[in-house]
Amino acid sequence: MGGQKSTMEKIDQIKILVIGGTGFIGSHLLKAATEKGWGATSISIHPPSVTNLIKGVDYKYINLIDLNAIKSLSSQGYDYVVNLGGYIDHRKYSDGGREVIYSHFIGVLNLISWLPRDRLKCFVQIGSSDEYGDALAPQNETYRESPISPYSLGKVSSTHFLQMLYKTEKFPSVILRLFLTYGPGQSDQRFIPMIIQGCLKDSIFPVSAGGQLRDFCYIDDTVRAILLSLEVKNKNAQIINIASGNPVSIRNVIKTIREIINMGYPDFGKIPYRNKENMELYADVKRAKKFLGWESKTTLDDGLKKTINWFQEKELLVKSEN
Repeated sequence: MGGQKSTMEKIDQIKILVIGGTGFIGSHLLKAATEKGWGATSISIHPPSVTNLIKGVDYKYINLIDLNAIKSLSSQGYDYVVNLGGYIDHRKYSDGGREVIYSHFIGVLNLISWLPRDRLKCFVQIGSSDEYGDALAPQNETYRESPISPYSLGKVSSTHFLQMLYKTEKFPSVILRLFLTYGPGQSDQRFIPMIIQGCLKDSIFPVSAGGQLRDFCYIDDTVRAILLSLEVKNKNAQIINIASGNPVSIRNVIKTIREIINMGYPDFGKIPYRNKENMELYADVKRAKKFLGWESKTTLDDGLKKTINWFQEKELLVKSEN
């Protein structure tokens, strides 16, 4: 009897596939999934770092652009698939943007071509606020997208593909359009980690004038939104903004980090604004509240303190190992 129960539990176990599971958001999502007792699989190009390695996750390493490689994977099917694949890259098309489009769009086409559908309950596509381009704030999901880079074009193309797929084949999906997620474990090359590290080094470091208004969402809130979206009633490729809905200037974020750490000298205006950069990018979040029953719970001050503490502990660990 014990053997039969074990077999039944294995059959009934919820299975989730996370594309980009070795990245910042992906690793946090996989941790939450394994804590629920779900069977978790990650597909990514590179293996996880020591801090992002989640016990119990089945890690697979392939490039989704290679259709033959993904077709070689075996699968018994998944209940949920979350596509966090790709990377933020603002290169122009003439500077290698074709590769960025391929990574974000062709990767989705190949994934859908391979993905077993018998068991699939929901496919969550992680989009980007960059899809809104130069649209006026607060950006609303009903706006027509206006991509201004190969990266945002790849994201928009994936959104439209999934909407077409629902209309023609009833493929169950949701598009979560994330604004700026931050928190412990984020890449050193992202905005908030770069400011934190500059301050921790007590150095002079270049930043823009900081006039941009942006919308920041703490990682725990973003993961909670993703998990809620898996069970949303309308899996009709609808778009849902995931953000705090509270605009804050980049300058104020930098000043807040500096005040918490009480070190560092940001050199405002040293870095120019990006060409055609949208100076006001913050979300209308009414749809997230309506369809997911979700809103961000972590204030920016609390989230920054938690993130700074993580980086401080990481710095102390590195020093102790040396």
